[in-house]
Amino acid sequence: MDTLVVTAPGAGAGAAAALRKLYMLRFAFAAVWAGLLFAGADTLGASTFTLLVIYPLFDVACAVIDIRSAREDGRSARGLYVNVALSALTVIGLALAAASGVPAVLRVWGAWAVTAGIVQLVVGAARRRLGGQWAMIASGFISTLAGASFVAQADKGGASLDSLAGYAFLGGVFFLVSALRLGRARARA
Repeated sequence: MDTLVVTAPGAGAGAAAALRKLYMLRFAFAAVWAGLLFAGADTLGASTFTLLVIYPLFDVACAVIDIRSAREDGRSARGLYVNVALSALTVIGLALAAASGVPAVLRVWGAWAVTAGIVQLVVGAARRRLGGQWAMIASGFISTLAGASFVAQADKGGASLDSLAGYAFLGGVFFLVSALRLGRARARA
């Protein structure tokens, strides 16, 4: 879940390098997080709840890092502030939803995935001059669809958190692809 940052002229090389590092970190985190959630997603116990809350908190931390990078490179960080707000609200929503069970958690996560996906789609389009952003655009689109499916899944019997692990891992793969493409674009420049 990334957010809107408009690139200022001449800010490309530093921005691409910073984004590449951040995207690699996000891939590693998503892969580990997905594995841990998948291993314990059968119940909504304390460890699963902790994992669920850590994910949007990590998203806030990444947005803060991106905000600092954007300022250094002269880019607008408006969308990053939107991402911070969405992720912070998600933490609160998850804390409230956990008491009601898996369907409520899926609804909150789904709403976050839809809204953050739309923001990520816009960000990828705004950053396309940096290179490697087609994966972020695709990820934003898929996140929006996945979020809607989480909400729909919540209304069916046997709702499970397993799909969140797959969603996070796929999002991490998109971050990895973007990081690798940014590296190629940087090498060509």
